[in-house]
Amino acid sequence: MLSTTSAQQCPYAPAESGAEDAAAARARRAESDRGAPTLAFERNTPYVDYAGIDTLLDLQHPRTDEPAESAFIITTQVMELLFTLVQERWEAARDALEADDVPAALARLRSACNAQDVLNHSWGLLTDMTPTQFNRFRDSFGEASGFQSYGYRKLEFLLGNKSAAMVRPHKAMGRVVAELTEILERPGLYDAALRLLHRRGLPVPAAAVERDWTVAYAPSAEVERAWLKVYEDDRPDHDLFLVAEALVDVAERVTRWRHLHLMAVKRTMGGKPGSGGSNGLKWLARNAEQDVFPELWSLRGTV
Repeated sequence: MLSTTSAQQCPYAPAESGAEDAAAARARRAESDRGAPTLAFERNTPYVDYAGIDTLLDLQHPRTDEPAESAFIITTQVMELLFTLVQERWEAARDALEADDVPAALARLRSACNAQDVLNHSWGLLTDMTPTQFNRFRDSFGEASGFQSYGYRKLEFLLGNKSAAMVRPHKAMGRVVAELTEILERPGLYDAALRLLHRRGLPVPAAAVERDWTVAYAPSAEVERAWLKVYEDDRPDHDLFLVAEALVDVAERVTRWRHLHLMAVKRTMGGKPGSGGSNGLKWLARNAEQDVFPELWSLRGTV
């Protein structure tokens, strides 16, 4: 009979994993320190190294003495980080839809909405900025504009607002061009949902299933009818209905973000031309009025 006194004495016993080793080490340390936190380190704290805190806090370089400029830069950087998080979750949801894994897609869409909520709340950091404060540092950033954010452009592409021309501002940034082009040429989040409906036998037109993905999505009465059939069965366990409502949750938060952007600009600079060359408020207002996943909104007038 094999001895079970140790893993070494039993050749068939599984080796302790690295995670188990780390957990055991933490338990031993907590016991020896009687629950007190570690206060002595030979170099940077593990927290600083793991999250790159020194690098992160060295990224704010205001160009004027106006205190509001610091809030403007930090808010911009926070949004860029959240753009990346939302992108990751939308792409994961898209890929899950393409793989017919609806539970995974729904989980990713829910987590994306959580990130979108934080993104929307981040506008609150700028709500007390006055036009005079903004004017004191506006000239310092020249032609810099959120319009040039490739992180935000990736999100717009994933939503179906495709435009090859919008890759051009980044032509000097090879890696960015490659990333934008990859998203441009693949089905977006809504495209993946329509392809799922088609595979489930819903009357989604062929033009919405296989098309030139680099072209912006155009609304279709046939697609609206397909979604209407989904809404005919609104049982809480109908997975396609849950996908539809999850997409509406995403869309609503995108529209809210656009409106918050519009109001932030209106409050700080009114109708002045934008730094990036756009007509400022008018451009933002048109963008805010554009429905995300349009048929999921238009059908509400006919259900």
